[in-house]
Order: sequence, then structure tokens, then C-alpha cells
Amino acid sequence: MQEMLFEIINSNGLKSGKNVIKSEELHLEGKTKISFEEDDIDGIKIVLNKDENNNVREIKFICSCGQTKSIILDYGE
Repeated sequence: MQEMLFEIINSNGLKSGKNVIKSEELHLEGKTKISFEEDDIDGIKIVLNKDENNNVREIKFICSCGQTKSIILDYGE
């Protein structure tokens, strides 16, 4: 399993059509981990998106034909 850590950046409120984004216009929302697994028998890739506490937030299934299906998990009440 290959796992990578990414930072989540929020750029809401930017004016559309801008070519340059200044650092003060961005907000760091948190971090997410993305894991990749591949099933050699069926050609299905599984992508796990996790938050910084290692809770799985999304499970994405990618078929070798290009179709995708996602399950999004919400831990809120």
C-alpha cells in the first residue's frame, strides 16, 4: 500500500479569472492521507482518503475501464 500526506487548502473567496494567488488569500484547512491499493485479479484500484487522525473519509473504487464509485463517510452526528 502506498500512502501520501497532503495539505487541504481553502481558496474560497478568490476573484475568478485571477492568474496569481497570494499566500494571504489561502487558508490551511487540515491534512489528508491518501492510500492506493490495486487488486491484480480484477483490475480494481482502491483509493482511501483519510483525515490527519487516520479516520477514513472516502473510499473510491476505480475500475480498469475508467468507471469510479465512491463511498463518503461522515462522522458527524
